[in-house]
Amino acid sequence: MDQRLLNGVIKFKEEYFNKHKEIFMDLAHKQAPHTLYIGCSDSRIVPDVIAHTSPGELFVVRNIANMVPPYEANRYTYKCTASVIEYAVEFLRVKNIIVCGHSNCGGCKALYYPQEKLDQLPNVKEWLKLGEDVKNRVLAKNLSPAEREFQTEQLNVLQQIDNLLTYPFIKKKVKNKEIEIHGWYYIIENGDVFDYNFQ
Repeated sequence: MDQRLLNGVIKFKEEYFNKHKEIFMDLAHKQAPHTLYIGCSDSRIVPDVIAHTSPGELFVVRNIANMVPPYEANRYTYKCTASVIEYAVEFLRVKNIIVCGHSNCGGCKALYYPQEKLDQLPNVKEWLKLGEDVKNRVLAKNLSPAEREFQTEQLNVLQQIDNLLTYPFIKKKVKNKEIEIHGWYYIIENGDVFDYNFQ
């Protein structure tokens, strides 16, 4: 194991944990997060840092390109992300759901790779099928590569929000104002976070 990881664990215990010991004692036997965060697995994205939250506030699921499988698709596959969503909303009763996309997203770029390039990554190839609608909408426009990347990343956030609303229990809670959905777009190089305006 990389010594930096072991040193990090020691530093966590000696510094961060000891400074916040009361929080961890409160969290030892229960959790009550207020927000489900759906984000990308990209190593540059750190949800608690971006949202400036403490342990216990966010219930997090991360995957390639922060995608949400539509409700009907979960009968056959994509069980992991769907089960996290179900648990957070139905059992933990979170009050917010954030779908957070970001700049320079490798998953969104991969939507445009030749299929043979993805043949050696069959699970990734299958997962990226969830982004086909976004890809087709963007390809219908005459965009430069940079514009295509930017629009894909942002439209992808909106598509995943639409997918969330295919879950009957989420649609009901949104209608009853028991839960709010937010679409975020994070720009890595300058730290800006844009919150989608539904108006």
